[in-house]
Amino acid sequence: MNELSIRDIMKFLPHRYPFLLIDRVLDFVPNQHVIAIKNVSVNEPCFTGHFPELPVFPGVLIIEAMAQATGVLTFGSMPEEMRRDNIFVLAAIDEARFKRPVTPGDTLTIKVTIIKKARHIWKFATEARVNEELACSAQIIGALAPRDKM
Repeated sequence: MNELSIRDIMKFLPHRYPFLLIDRVLDFVPNQHVIAIKNVSVNEPCFTGHFPELPVFPGVLIIEAMAQATGVLTFGSMPEEMRRDNIFVLAAIDEARFKRPVTPGDTLTIKVTIIKKARHIWKFATEARVNEELACSAQIIGALAPRDKM
């Protein structure tokens, strides 16, 4: 089992506050899977408007957290020179399902497994759980893009 700290995660992802949504990686096996966590705090910027009286973590941010976990798995599975020259971008979200609300104080446990990869396209099965209860699942497709073309 390989754990990754926030410093390690920041080596793989270009995101920064307030949009870096992965707090820690609990398990990482290159070319196989990653298990990451996102601690949902009442201090998240989204809660000032979504919704002040009934704070619910937006589904689009749950999907983004799962997509960032795919980026960690992708970049953690490739050589340094490929990471340096490319950025990993979201290409598609399929079969997304939301099963329960996520609220302040929850910890999302995100599991990502590679379904297949072909050249620069990667397909993943993803799920986010709170206390073992499924909150969201989706298939996410990402693509490597040359950093200098972005």
